[in-house]
Amino acid sequence: MNNKNKILVTGANGQLGSELKVLSLQYLQFEWIFTDREELDLSNLEQLAIELNNLNPQILINCAAHTAVDKAENEIELSDVLNHQCVAIMAQWTSANNCKFIHISTDYVFDGTASVPLKEEAIANPINVYGQTKLAGEIACIRENTNAVIIRTSWVYSSFGANFVKTMSRLMQERDSLNVVNDQIGSPTYAADLAEAIITIINYSKWEAGIYHFSNEGEISWYEFALSIQEIGGFDCVISGIPSSAYPTPAKRPQYSLLDKSKIATTFGVIVPNYKESLVRCMGQLVND
Repeated sequence: MNNKNKILVTGANGQLGSELKVLSLQYLQFEWIFTDREELDLSNLEQLAIELNNLNPQILINCAAHTAVDKAENEIELSDVLNHQCVAIMAQWTSANNCKFIHISTDYVFDGTASVPLKEEAIANPINVYGQTKLAGEIACIRENTNAVIIRTSWVYSSFGANFVKTMSRLMQERDSLNVVNDQIGSPTYAADLAEAIITIINYSKWEAGIYHFSNEGEISWYEFALSIQEIGGFDCVISGIPSSAYPTPAKRPQYSLLDKSKIATTFGVIVPNYKESLVRCMGQLVND
């Protein structure tokens, strides 16, 4: 008879899902089920509750999302299905089946007009489709399951998947010079640190529902992030800071989306590393891979 609590992770091949997979090997007191699109199609809304019944987890961590921010501007329906509608069904199912639910959200629910680190109760006012559908997902999650934990994060990177750190590391070796936006302020999140935070919450003595913020510590622009990548990698490339206006994208980005992490730290004892020490760890991983 298997009495292990079953943890279902959606979006298993994404950055966070991949880091949870690595970390799961240290937590064999749980039975882990990792699903991606092939094993669990979240866009098939009619089948989703049936599939969840079959898998029957005690804990559900939803790492899946339509995260292609620029593509989302034209893929509004798909974004809404993956960032909102399927979240409502998961929240409903977890509530009805006494299953703990952790849902991952984003700093893009904010409009970027703040000038101090954003607390969980700050007014959400997204300025792009991705942020709008993610906010709709949060609202549905809270409506359908008052016991859920929502974690907003920002600027996620990892040794897995495509992300800013890997792209910059490659470009800095291929090119003599690069331009990087210097007027969007926030803090990066090493997905391995977020995975650790999630495990800490799961193992914590008391389940405290609500919205939480998690990213690494530090207040930087993408340009400063690029300079840190250059410094750690020892890359010989001239990097110049440019305004967002010089690099137009289909989706508008918040100018300021630095998250205040004090709530997650005090509630669950989550450790929030400085962005630079985490970046060193990740880039060390890239060199060794």
